[in-house]
Amino acid sequence: MSRQSDAHDGQGDGDWARYWRDPDRPLEAMHAHFVRHVFHPHSHDAYSFAVTETGAQRFTCRGAGHTSAAGMVMAFNPDDPHDGESAVEFGFTYRIMHIGPDVVRDVLDDVTDGRGAMPLFAQPVVDDPVLAQALRRLHPALVGAADPLVREERLSAAVEAMVRRNATRNAGRAGPRELPAGAQTRAARRARDLLTAAWDRPLTAQELAATAGCSRFALYRAFRAEYGMAPSDYQRLLRLRRARTLLVAGRSAADAAGEAGFADQAHFHRWFVRCFGITPGAYRRAGTPS
Repeated sequence: MSRQSDAHDGQGDGDWARYWRDPDRPLEAMHAHFVRHVFHPHSHDAYSFAVTETGAQRFTCRGAGHTSAAGMVMAFNPDDPHDGESAVEFGFTYRIMHIGPDVVRDVLDDVTDGRGAMPLFAQPVVDDPVLAQALRRLHPALVGAADPLVREERLSAAVEAMVRRNATRNAGRAGPRELPAGAQTRAARRARDLLTAAWDRPLTAQELAATAGCSRFALYRAFRAEYGMAPSDYQRLLRLRRARTLLVAGRSAADAAGEAGFADQAHFHRWFVRCFGITPGAYRRAGTPS
């Protein structure tokens, strides 16, 4: 279970911050807007990855000044001292994630079978839309009520992208272990069978990988190659199909959302429209004589 809190004390007019932490492992995240707040020089005992959403912030790190404008990504190694303040009058908004070295190590070991070194980031600011998108996708999966599969997939994708695209020393150079074609198909089908059998309960990436007989990263690639989507997308699709069956049987959208395993009705509604183009209510009424 995650913990999230709002923080306002001691902050200037227009400043706000929402902070989240995982009680079980070193993962923390913040979404904040600062106009007047000035960070005193400090460091973290984790890798810190951030994406600036609006405005711009300036800071000093590794003996030089840097500015991160909207769309840019910041990367700090553990124990990198840095400060920070707004570089524009109207402030800046950003999302930052602090990921412990053990978590990064776990992700990279899974990708490379332990054949790579821990990453170092020489450039504190990079302009890379791919990295920015990966971080924008990871942040809500951490702080929200995302399924474990979604959270792990986005965490792995973000860490791997940061390492491959921005690290000067990285595990990615060892390259991922690829499964032979036959093994890839078998692994994907085993995972699909588990997802089908257990669609109504949370499944972790490690559970799927253990069932498939390969690493989490290898399974993710195998599943996408075989079925054209991530395991978490397939799990959600199974739940949407179950919800459709419940709607046809006359159940309300709220009941269908709960029984099909969605976090809440809004989450169910959003994904139903994304996948089928109509609302759950419209789908339910479609079978009613006019």
